[in-house]
Amino acid sequence: MLTIASTDDGGDPFVQRRIDPDAWNDVYVIGDVHGCREVLDSLLAKLAVDADDLVVFVGDLVRKGPDGGGVVGLVRRRENMLAVRGNNEQKLLDGDVSCPTVDPLDRRFLETLPDVIRWEGGLIVHGGLDPDRELGAHSREELLTMRAPTGDGYDGPFWFDRYDGPPRVFFGHTVLSAPIEDEWVVGLDTGCVYGGQLTAYDLKGDRFVTVDGRAHRDRPATKVVSSGGST
Repeated sequence: MLTIASTDDGGDPFVQRRIDPDAWNDVYVIGDVHGCREVLDSLLAKLAVDADDLVVFVGDLVRKGPDGGGVVGLVRRRENMLAVRGNNEQKLLDGDVSCPTVDPLDRRFLETLPDVIRWEGGLIVHGGLDPDRELGAHSREELLTMRAPTGDGYDGPFWFDRYDGPPRVFFGHTVLSAPIEDEWVVGLDTGCVYGGQLTAYDLKGDRFVTVDGRAHRDRPATKVVSSGGST
């Protein structure tokens, strides 16, 4: 079910989708793919995903890697695959960037992506949440780009170091040297497109599953956060 949430500060409203993990055999949440279709195929094969499993992406299906259209097309055609909107999808829809492999059908699909996917006790968003505000007090842009609500990007302090739930938040956007997991946050962008890994979290098995990525872009060390939350 899709719902539109009005923000308290008059910013762009955001769209939420509710899911029921109990309706699926297994549920996997996958980090930022960034157009790395071959790497994604390897991860899905390792997970042995079938039609009775649900796969949810934390956004940034497109850009930086070679085949954003291939990634979007796969997700678009599979009834058991969902995604939240990432900041790179938003940039593409706003016309700020281009992605030659994304065709008109893919673009229309990206326009339908919710900003939040949630269930009882859990929430998936691309960027994150300000620990000092309720979900409804965020704009769409904040949900897509949240990293350091009281700081400066990769200089921190990071929202996920202070967030103490509930709900438990699964997120991407901030590139990590290794996935982050604690009681209230699960960070999944492990730099696939920069030669890191593509990471999935097995929701029912409570485990990470990874495959090695391929370096299609360079990334300075100052733009990678350690699993301890510091650069």
